Amino acid sequence: MQNVRYSVVIPVYNEEEVIRETYWRLKSVMDQTGESYELLFVNDGSRDQTAELIVAMGEKDPSVTLIQFSRNFGHQVAITAGMDYARGDAVIVIDADLQDPPELMLGMIAKWREGYDVVYAKRSERKGETWFKRQTASAFYRILKRMTEIDIPLDTGDFRLLDRKVCDEMKLLPEKNRYVRGLVSWVGFRQTAVEYVRDERFAGESKYPLKKMLKLSMDGMTSFSSKPLKAAGIAGVLISAAGFVYLLVVLIEKWFTRVTVPGWSSLIALQIIFSGCILMFLGVIGEYLGRIYDEVKQRPLYIVSSVYTKKSEDQPALRR
Repeated sequence: MQNVRYSVVIPVYNEEEVIRETYWRLKSVMDQTGESYELLFVNDGSRDQTAELIVAMGEKDPSVTLIQFSRNFGHQVAITAGMDYARGDAVIVIDADLQDPPELMLGMIAKWREGYDVVYAKRSERKGETWFKRQTASAFYRILKRMTEIDIPLDTGDFRLLDRKVCDEMKLLPEKNRYVRGLVSWVGFRQTAVEYVRDERFAGESKYPLKKMLKLSMDGMTSFSSKPLKAAGIAGVLISAAGFVYLLVVLIEKWFTRVTVPGWSSLIALQIIFSGCILMFLGVIGEYLGRIYDEVKQRPLYIVSSVYTKKSEDQPALRR
């Protein structure tokens, strides 16, 4: 098997409007290295013509490989699959929407040649995003950093370069609810940042609406910290204390005024105390139990229906 110097992993989902431009910019950048490379497009169950367009590009370019999922498994899983198939000495992960500039990969490669094992892209500015998304993303990264003992860099995404030994260690981490940027920080090794300005999407729409962003945030929180469980206990105590204070107020009103309905006040106060505690605990514990449930089922993380390259259109599918 031919040795590959660089593997570029590109998860794609309904990216027919941008995929040609993405391919040409990636190819232009990688050709400048003067070394061998492969472009691994991981199709995460696209329903448009994304896969067909990638196959057409692969007919003319043997560096292109299409890894086809049997269905949509999610962005973080697509990144994982790309790492599993990557053969390069260095593996670069980049989204297909061109918000992360491919030209920055040359700077990452330069840092890697200096001896760094992980080179991550840090956003100094985020263009084309709403005030709400910028503020919530900023708050999430800072809360996560305070809640976990793992040093997860602020204002970074999945755009990064990994040395082969880091990628091999990532393959040994089998958890189902994946937060890849956190896992990269967890494995350690020598890491550094390259700053950049994140552009607007070249075309199409965001594949991370609010619902998916909340899911990713929850995965990050529960994967790297047990502090939400402790926080639930503290919150339960505070809610109970507030309920008891309110109960005292109600009793004082009952004994010294005529503004309360007999029997109603004490019942409402007790409901506030116990309902607040129970719902708080159940919500947080349920999140952790749900993730334990996913792990014990031992289902494969993803299923690849086919792998296309110009050399071989019928490679065996990998289950992980």
